[in-house]
Amino acid sequence: MGLGALLGQSAAKVKGGDVVARLLAAEGVTRVFGIMDGTYLGLCASLRPNGIELVTPRHETSAAHMAGAYAQLTGKLGVCIASNGPGVANILPGVAVEQAEGHRVLLITSCRREGIVYPDRGGAYQSFPQVDVTRPMTKWSGVVPSMDRLAEFVRRALRESFEGRPGVVHLDVPESVLNGLTELEEGALRPPSSYRTVARMEAPAEQVRDVARWLEEAKLPLLHAGSGVISADATKELAELAALLEAPVTTSWAGRGAIDERDPHAVSMIFVAQVNKARNTADRVLVLGSRLGETDWWGKAPYWGSPDAQEVAQVDIDAQTLGNIRGVRYAVRADAKVFLQAVLAELGRRRGARDLAARRAHLEELRAGCVARRAELDGKLSDDAVPMHPAHVAHICQKTFAADAIMVADGGNTTIWAQFFHEVRGVNTVLGTPKMGMLGAGIAQALGAQVAFPDRQVYCVIGDGAMGFHPQEIETAVRNRLPVVYLVLCDKQWGMVKINQSFALKPVKTLVMKSLGPDETINADLGEIEFDLLARSMGAYGERVADPRGLRGAIERALASGKPAVIHIDVDPVKHMWAPELATFKAMHQEPTG
Repeated sequence: MGLGALLGQSAAKVKGGDVVARLLAAEGVTRVFGIMDGTYLGLCASLRPNGIELVTPRHETSAAHMAGAYAQLTGKLGVCIASNGPGVANILPGVAVEQAEGHRVLLITSCRREGIVYPDRGGAYQSFPQVDVTRPMTKWSGVVPSMDRLAEFVRRALRESFEGRPGVVHLDVPESVLNGLTELEEGALRPPSSYRTVARMEAPAEQVRDVARWLEEAKLPLLHAGSGVISADATKELAELAALLEAPVTTSWAGRGAIDERDPHAVSMIFVAQVNKARNTADRVLVLGSRLGETDWWGKAPYWGSPDAQEVAQVDIDAQTLGNIRGVRYAVRADAKVFLQAVLAELGRRRGARDLAARRAHLEELRAGCVARRAELDGKLSDDAVPMHPAHVAHICQKTFAADAIMVADGGNTTIWAQFFHEVRGVNTVLGTPKMGMLGAGIAQALGAQVAFPDRQVYCVIGDGAMGFHPQEIETAVRNRLPVVYLVLCDKQWGMVKINQSFALKPVKTLVMKSLGPDETINADLGEIEFDLLARSMGAYGERVADPRGLRGAIERALASGKPAVIHIDVDPVKHMWAPELATFKAMHQEPTG
């Protein structure tokens, strides 16, 4: 259906929900995630006629995570819906997470009819101040006051969605508006270019020239990429600039996936010592789409160079980010992709005679350190004991799944094991919640990823604690024919919580014995859920494995089934607690003092 047909005016009356659906379709929306409800029947009934499919999970929080994953992977707007009262209450955890992770999500909710809410008459059924609650955790939240202003407010919400740093925008619409009839006024429905900027934000030419010259003249430049590089689809340009400058690339944890880690310029986050070395030896750092937050040590020494020895240029679409954490030489408000394209063009025009030998030698030294650390980590793979050492899971997954498979990591220690034994071999192929560490989000993220790319393999490495948050979404996968493979690392404990407790309560015994008994910690142990049987009960493929030599076959059988699948993996509970770089992650929560 063409844009003109979607937005075509009609003398006949239409439901308010149809107005919303037409505007969404004009923005290229083809999927909406949420649970059907009569309060917005006018919207749901209008989706398919406008080329939009409704994908329904079992819990509203999952709808938000599905929309967020879909947005990250496709670069499109992720849209989710929730019905008034309990539906909105249920989606709030997802709203908090997707806003924190910086995913472009539009949440449309219903509220009770005009006249009894905003303000609440008092005692309205399934009603609470939905906008007031969501406003602090969103980019923008507003309510449609009346039918005649519906199109205006939908356009406002869409404009906010595409303005600045990606995040969650919330539009609350009375059920009487969504389900009521209206005559379309002239100009109510119009293309996106008529109400928002559709061009990417460019940097001033003078700043581009200055930063290009500054990078060219650096002794040892460093590129640091955050999730903004992924959001801007600037991964190709990032790799090109790194190659042109012979500069190492580090990323934030959220930015992992901004560069193929087989690239000779990539210094993966998992090689912590080499990352610290790269950041300390650089005399000039170009920060792209990153806030330099807590897991980036706030950009402070001793993990980065001191301000008197290291200059920084920061590029971000969000003006509030620029220079907020660390003073910068150049504060550039621009889209990362457009900026990198401009810098590449400028460096190409300059064609300066650069001696890159020192930079190449530095890179080789950093990469050699990465190789040595990889060999040290891979020593864990020689442990073939039963139950399985958790290091095997991500390693065997990478050998078994397709090269372009999407990996989702969820859980505490499980996420660490997954990250440290996975190499990013394709940009934007890793999902998680690195900012919030939200247990259970990965279950729905994997579903959103599969909706985004139905022809690619998607798998989720998740702990048994995290899987317990939303296991009902296995049925969602079955019902929607989404053949995600869940690999559930089962140690029957809150592993990260338990090891932190153990060191806090009995540090010496913990160091000697490696683990404390259930009676020595506080509610850190769990009962067993047989996730393979749970999966079968919902129509999915299920299998259980404890021997690392049997894991690859289990994955292959799961894929061959053509169904959503759950592999229950028994892992050694003590070895699972002792995840890599625990001391580093603990130090991240302390103020750097260098």
